[in-house]
Amino acid sequence: MKRPTIADIARRAGVSKGAVSYALNGQPGVSEATRQRILAIAQEIGFNPNSAARALSGATANAIGLALCRPARILGVEPFFMELISGVEAELSARSYALTLQIVSEQETEIAVYRRWWGERRVDGVLVCDLRVDDRRVAALEELQLPAVVIGGPGHTGGLASVWSDDAAALVEAVEYLVALGHRRIARVGGLPGLLHTERRTDAFAAVCGRAGLEHAVTVPSDYTGEEGARATRRLLSAADRPTAILYDNDVMAIAGLSVAQEMGLAVPADLSIVAWDDSPLCQLVHPPLTALGRDIPAYGAHAARRLLALVAGGPVGTYQDETAHLTPRGSTAPPRPSI
Repeated sequence: MKRPTIADIARRAGVSKGAVSYALNGQPGVSEATRQRILAIAQEIGFNPNSAARALSGATANAIGLALCRPARILGVEPFFMELISGVEAELSARSYALTLQIVSEQETEIAVYRRWWGERRVDGVLVCDLRVDDRRVAALEELQLPAVVIGGPGHTGGLASVWSDDAAALVEAVEYLVALGHRRIARVGGLPGLLHTERRTDAFAAVCGRAGLEHAVTVPSDYTGEEGARATRRLLSAADRPTAILYDNDVMAIAGLSVAQEMGLAVPADLSIVAWDDSPLCQLVHPPLTALGRDIPAYGAHAARRLLALVAGGPVGTYQDETAHLTPRGSTAPPRPSI
C-alpha cells in the first residue's frame, strides 16, 4: 500500500500541490473552505504534514509500536504484560530503539492506530499481542506492509512473522499431574473467550480430560481479573460436585481463587488443589505458595523484539517456537482427601 503524498491530496481535492502545501502549513493563498477540504482529505487518507520531512528523507523512526486492547487497570495488575514489556524494552534499548505503547478499547481502534503510525512514520514496525482466531489486524497489517511480529500462534498469522509457545502441551502437563495425584473433578477458570491462546487451552483441556475419563471437567470463562476469578471460583466451589482441583489461566485469578477457598473454609491443598498459569513472584509470596506453569517471559518479549528489528532491517523472518511453559509444583497441590 503506497504512502499518501501531497500529490494524492491535490488530485482528490482538485487543486495544485502548492495549494495543498499552503493549506497544510497554515499559510495564506487558499480560501478557508478549500483549506478545510484539504485538511479533511489529508486526515481521511492518513497523511500527516509533520511527517513530510521524514518521509522525504527516508529516515527511520527508531521506534516500534505496541497497541494493547486491554483495560489499563488489568495491565497494571497482571505481571505477564509487565514482564513481556520489560523483555522488549531490554532488547530495544540495546539497539537505541524506543517503544511506543498505546492502550486501545477495541480491535478497530487498534487497526486505526496502526494506520496512523504508518501514515505518520511514527514506528518502523509493530508487535501484535492477543491474537484472535479470525483476527482482522492480520489482513490490515499485510495491506499496509508495515513490518509486524505476532506474539502468539501457531497459525492464524497470515504472512506475518510470529513468536509462539505451545500452550496446549503445557496445559496437558498440568492436568496429567493433577490426575496422577488422584484428582477426578478438575475445573479451569479460563481467560478471555475468542483469544487464540484461550481457545487452544480450552480445546487441550477438554481433550486431556476426555482421555483421562474425567466426567466433571469444566471450563469457566473469565477476564484475567481477580474480581472475576473470585466470582468464578465461588460458583465452582458452591456446586454439589465441587472440583477438588482448579487450574487458572493467570496468577492473579489463582491468588483470588486461593482467597475465596480460604474464605469458604476450605484448606488448600487438602480440600482444593490450585495451579496458576504464568508463574510470578506473586505465586511464591502467598500461603501456601502456588504450583504454577512458568516460562521466561522477559526472554519471550526479547525474542519477539529481536525478530521484529531483523524484519525492519530487511532480513527474512518466519515463525519461531519459544520454550513451552513447565510446571513447578509447590504447596498448593496435593492428593485429594479420601472422603471427597
